[in-house]
Amino acid sequence: MTAPNGHDVREAISTCPVCEGELRVTRLHCGACGTAIEGQFSVGRFSRLTREQSALLESFLRARGNLRELERELGISYPTIRNRIEALLRALGLADGSELREPEPEPGPDGSRRRDVLERLARHEITAEQAAAELGRAGSNVEETSQ
Repeated sequence: MTAPNGHDVREAISTCPVCEGELRVTRLHCGACGTAIEGQFSVGRFSRLTREQSALLESFLRARGNLRELERELGISYPTIRNRIEALLRALGLADGSELREPEPEPGPDGSRRRDVLERLARHEITAEQAAAELGRAGSNVEETSQ
């Protein structure tokens, strides 16, 4: 990255390379007017991310939070993406200790609901019994709406 004054700007690190303690910014300098401010400044929560986590966050935003789209873009499995997002949340201090939960599928044609249940079963996110129960509910919903 290049600053307006033409000098190269390096990314700030937030972890000490010697002891792994948190680094603090102690001086800010304006390249345009020369103003300098000294004190104890935090580098912010996003600086705690590894390069890989930053790249994942960018991809997540590009996919607008759609994990299936992210799966296609990154070429990695859905469970791996979920685990990496959970690690990302922990790194940002946003994890509440619970696992990420997949949102309930939006109501739609019976075929898409069936496909979603079968995909979750294939990923071992639900048991065969749970899939059968969900498919039974989906079938009963279709019958009710067709009457």
